[in-house]
Amino acid sequence: MMFTLAEVASLNDIQPTYRILKPWWDVFMDYLGLVMLMLAIFAMTMQITKDQVACLPYLEDPEVASGANPNLFPAQTTQAAATSTSSGNPMVTSIPKVTKDLPDEVVSEIHTTHHHTAVLAEKHFNQPQPTGLKTNLDFQQYVFINQMCYHVALPWYSKYFPYLTLIHTLVLMVSSNFWFKYPKTSSKIEHFVSILGRCFESPWTTKALSETACEDSEENKQRLTGTSSVPKQVSLEGKEEGTNANSSTPMLGVKVSADKPIAEVPSSMTILDKKDGEQAKALFEKVRKFRAHVEDSDFIYKLYVVQTIIKTVKFILILSYTSTFLAKINFSHECEPDIKQLTGYRKFFCTHNMAYMLNKLLISYMALILIYGMACLYSLFWVFRRPLKEYSFEKVREESSFSDIPDVKNDFAFLLHMVDQYDQLYSKRFGVFLSEVSENKLREISLNHEWTFEKVRQLVTRNAQDQQELHLFMLSGLPNAVFDLTDLEVLKLELLPEVRFTAKVSQMTSLQELHLCHCPAKVEQTGFAFLRDHLRCLHVKFTDIAEIPTWIYLLRSLRELNLIGNLSSENNKMIGLESMRDLRHLKTLCLKSNLTKMPTNITELSPHLIRLFVHNDGTKLLVLNSLKKMTSLTELELYNCELDRIPHAIFSLTNLQELDLKSNNIRTIEEIISFQHLKRLTCLKLWHNKIITIPSSISQVKSLEALHLSHNKLETLPPALFSLPKLRHLDLGHNSIAVLPPDVGLLHNLQHLAINSNKLEVLPKTLFRCTKLKVLCLGNNALSVLPESVGQLVQVTQLELKGNCLDKLPVQLGNCRMLRRTGLVVEDHLFDALPVEVKESISQETSVPFTSGL
Repeated sequence: MMFTLAEVASLNDIQPTYRILKPWWDVFMDYLGLVMLMLAIFAMTMQITKDQVACLPYLEDPEVASGANPNLFPAQTTQAAATSTSSGNPMVTSIPKVTKDLPDEVVSEIHTTHHHTAVLAEKHFNQPQPTGLKTNLDFQQYVFINQMCYHVALPWYSKYFPYLTLIHTLVLMVSSNFWFKYPKTSSKIEHFVSILGRCFESPWTTKALSETACEDSEENKQRLTGTSSVPKQVSLEGKEEGTNANSSTPMLGVKVSADKPIAEVPSSMTILDKKDGEQAKALFEKVRKFRAHVEDSDFIYKLYVVQTIIKTVKFILILSYTSTFLAKINFSHECEPDIKQLTGYRKFFCTHNMAYMLNKLLISYMALILIYGMACLYSLFWVFRRPLKEYSFEKVREESSFSDIPDVKNDFAFLLHMVDQYDQLYSKRFGVFLSEVSENKLREISLNHEWTFEKVRQLVTRNAQDQQELHLFMLSGLPNAVFDLTDLEVLKLELLPEVRFTAKVSQMTSLQELHLCHCPAKVEQTGFAFLRDHLRCLHVKFTDIAEIPTWIYLLRSLRELNLIGNLSSENNKMIGLESMRDLRHLKTLCLKSNLTKMPTNITELSPHLIRLFVHNDGTKLLVLNSLKKMTSLTELELYNCELDRIPHAIFSLTNLQELDLKSNNIRTIEEIISFQHLKRLTCLKLWHNKIITIPSSISQVKSLEALHLSHNKLETLPPALFSLPKLRHLDLGHNSIAVLPPDVGLLHNLQHLAINSNKLEVLPKTLFRCTKLKVLCLGNNALSVLPESVGQLVQVTQLELKGNCLDKLPVQLGNCRMLRRTGLVVEDHLFDALPVEVKESISQETSVPFTSGL
């Protein structure tokens, strides 16, 4: 069964879009393959239709020659000769050529016979006397002999050359395009070609490149992330990050001056069709994922190298054995089939009618193979001449503002090298989608188009401090419309991948507080100058310390700084990456992290820092010596720092007014006597620890006004505790205290007493001598009776009794003129049991505003 050329050529067919991955030598070899395929099919067609041999016997056997049939008439001889000639087997008409090796007597007899035959023929048929040899073979015997000799005498290469040519050509065709078909590579190649085509045709690519071409490179260099007064290390970041941040702006035709705000961007330059913008954003994501998938493997490169080597080896193999068989394609052959018993002849002389044609076709095929091989050798030279597993966009970076286009490697690099052989414009346009600056600029355009001033304005709210606040969450960037909110006071930005404060931030004259929660932020020179002089409070939440903008250490007007994130021991030095000495007005510093020691550079803040908060995540804070120099501190919090004792460094803080050691591992507070040297200490918070006893030396801390000891393991209270004359707030809740000493009545200034969630059974009557009490928390104890003396607490506004064993409430509660129902925390049935007038007295709070309103 035959097949058409188109069917065979389909083996070499590839998708038209793959042409961008075929360099000129691969295309050239494809065409050579098609020519060789046509040559092979032509040779096969000729051989199938015309290939045959014509054979005549050698009359070299004496017995056969002498035993020739004497009764054969000349007419028969002539007819046999004619038949033989018509069947493609011409008779030999030259007697000497056939009998040159026979004995003389045999030759003489042959001549005599030939002479008589000629005479008879001339007499009977009146024709010229024929010359030739008489044989005893008929037509069927000649057909049989021709077929036998075709298979016996003809060299195998003459018979199978067209088929071998076809096989070789098919192998070369498959080898040329195997990397397009192999499953592990075809999917990646198909994906790459699809993405490349979309990137090439994307309107965003054209827009980015066309606007980059108009960019003034000198003006681009002027755009920095900091100011000229920024220290060296900040300037370096400006060069690294500023290049990325600033290079994108010229894409919008914006020219930035260090002395004046950015000009408004024409709408025609910024607005990108929404559908095109969404497609471009999808392309950025596809390119990023494709790069991550392909760049970690070099399988495509190896497969291409292997198939190129296979083609080269195949070329050498074909050329070597074909040149050997070229000389064996002859026109004449001698045949000695073992058929003497059938024909009477042992040896035959044959001619091959396709020999000349096959010889010329073989020479043509070898010439094609030689050219094909030269292309293979060149491709090998190209493959190994340079490192194809690395690709640099250096030229693209030089020609455009996208200086952040990364170099790629492995299969990604190899595919780009192949594309360059087709057209370097493809890789240049593709590089736009590898640039983070380009992606951020696209996000910025889409963001500004979507987030108009009206939409942003609707999100502004009033916070607890009655300030105008805006909270933006998980946007692609900071909309320009935000800078038009001139009366905004608090700006909270959370999970924005990139924040850029342009010169337009100087319009926000009311802005005082800024929150950056996982938001890498860059700022232009003019914008930085404004923030440096106006920003008062800054909150920065981060995962890695590198996310902390270095320019925050230069905000000289900053009053409060909150750093929330990972500041482990190896990163402690990074806190002082930028000197804090420029934060000359900083009053409050809050570090919510996992510190193991206090940063040394924090001492630069010692002259003016008033409040220091260190909230750890359970990491043990070991070194606190640097605290000794911070003598200006008035408030210190050390939360969850796994402290075993009160740090001695604290006793040097002579101006300390409030100390909070919440959620540590403190068991004993014998060092509390040293607090007597801190004459200004008014508030001591030791809650959420493991304190068992309170030493009597606490009476030496005469200045204490508030003492928090809740959530400890206290069982008893020393009388010395109640000798603190200024104590106004005492919190003893959530302990195991069974008895409240009568000395509690000595606390004449006590206004807040919390002893809830303990084991109290009885309340001393002296407690109710503390007539200044406003808050009394007695809930969740074992009290069975509430003394009638509770009526003496005329200023109490909150009384918690729920969770005890009370049977009733004293009617004297009615004397507590300031107590209202919302401030009385007790079971409903106990309240309902009170006399009606008492309940009305306590419940009248709902009518008081109404009456006063009247």
